[in-house]
This record gives sequence, structure tokens and C-alpha cells, in this order.
Amino acid sequence: MTTPPALLIAGHGTRDEAGAEAFRDFVRELGRRHPELPVAGGFIELSPPPLGDAVTELVERGVRRFAAVPLMLVSAGHAKGDIPAALSREKERHPGISYTYGRPLGPHPALLRVLERRLAEAVDPSWDPSEVTVLLVGRGSTDPDANAEVFKAARLLWEGRGYAAVETAFVSLAQPDVPGGLDRCVRLGARRVVVLPYFLFTGILPDRVRHQSEEWAAAHPETEVRSADVIGPEPELLDLVWERYEEAVKGDLRINCDSCVYRIALPGFEDKVGLPQQPHFHPDDDGDHHHGHHHGHGHAHSHAH
Repeated sequence: MTTPPALLIAGHGTRDEAGAEAFRDFVRELGRRHPELPVAGGFIELSPPPLGDAVTELVERGVRRFAAVPLMLVSAGHAKGDIPAALSREKERHPGISYTYGRPLGPHPALLRVLERRLAEAVDPSWDPSEVTVLLVGRGSTDPDANAEVFKAARLLWEGRGYAAVETAFVSLAQPDVPGGLDRCVRLGARRVVVLPYFLFTGILPDRVRHQSEEWAAAHPETEVRSADVIGPEPELLDLVWERYEEAVKGDLRINCDSCVYRIALPGFEDKVGLPQQPHFHPDDDGDHHHGHHHGHGHAHSHAH
């Protein structure tokens, strides 16, 4: 019987130790759930262990084949460029290894169910959903395709659940920002708003979402604002990562190319077409509040995805 490929989980990284430990706990839980194969996880930046150390750990355990799954909700620069670039380096460092690369996680019905639970936890049980506006807040990216994925998640969350609206905002690098998103909700007639962070684990950016929401609410007492929790290490998330692993092992997977700035000349992003793949630094998880400046240039992904 052929030994199944190992599972490598690739995380974003955060300077928030609780968020980093939540990721490491999640990887350990996946290993406990699937004792039949080696499981390891590492970060692209900011937190230990680095992704390269996780690959080395697998190689030292005798692994020659693995499937890498990005523990990320949208396919932005990290999923499209940094992780493939890091894996390419590891292939050079460890001759003889081979890997397949899975899809980012969202939007997926299982995650939408968790988001619905987070909303239910945040609202007063007596509230009618038709009187509640949801503001789904994503990380934000310089990649318009990644930002569009958050809007897609918002629409899917709204469908069939009876909320007045599900609006979208971003905590960094993209507009509308959180105060702007809340202003928009009010202009649309909202009196009760639940701010729902579109994040897997706690960290600096989800904390910033809550803080900015509270600041806005204090200045707008006529609007009731509640803050929901992040998705967290729920059973649905564990199951979904395993689903992405199985997809990567069994099939030919492609992340979205139809609106990818590295393939298609989108308005305002024409200079990105064909840029080489290289890692970049993400400015916002290190506590830098200057969201407008992006330190990375050309975090283009392999065009064979």
C-alpha cells in the first residue's frame, strides 16, 4: 500500500503570541486526528516556526511527498506567491521531495455556518435578523481578486439567512475601512450592526477591528454595534483543511486565474502582469498602523497554477 503524502499547513504569521499559538494548537490537533500521516505547520513570516523548518521536520521524519494547504481564507499574495516561492526553495534545499499545493479555505459553506454561529452569539436573541446589518471585515490586500473574495463571502453569508444586509470592509490596505464600512451601514438605514471579523484566529488585526468598532460606536450612540468573534479552531475548520488536503492529493487544483492581476491587465494594476514570483513582507501584522504603504513588490505567483 502506498504511503499517503504528509500534510503541511502554511500559516500567515502574526506578532500576536496567542494567535500564533492558536495556529500551532490547530496543527497539533490535526496531527492527533490523523495519526496515519505526518502533519506539520509553519508560518510565512512574523511567527515561529518558519515554513522551512516545518518542511525540514517532515523530511527528518522520512517524508518525501507532502500536500501543502494554506491556512488562509482568501487567495492573496501569500497564497499566490509567497508560499509557492517558499516551497520552491525547499525543493532546492531538499532534493527528492515533491509536493502538491491545495486551495485556500474560503468561502466554503462550512465556514459560512461558523460565521452564522458567531453572529448568533453576538446578537440579542430577541432581535429579528431582518433588523440586523452585518459588517464582514476582511484582512485587506493590494490584490483586487483577494478583496473580491471577501465580497463573495459576504454575499454568500447574506443569501437565505434573513439579515437586512451583509456589508464588507477591510482592516488594512483596502477600502472601505472599518469606520467607512460602519458609516455605509448607517447610510443604508442600519440601526443594529454586528461587526464580524473574517479571520481564522485571534491576532493584532482582529483586535484592531474590535477596537475601531468600539471607537466608532462610542461616537455614534444612536447605532447599536456588537462585535462577533473570529472563526476559531472549530470542527468545521479542521474538516475543511482535511478536505483541501484530499483535493490536493487527488486532483488537479487551480486557484483563480480569471481575475488575477499577474495574468490579466486589470485597471490600475497593469504593471503587475507577468511579474516574477518572490516573497514579500506584509506591513500590517507587525503593529504598523500606516496601512497605505505596501513594502512588497511583485509577490507574483506561478503562472502554472
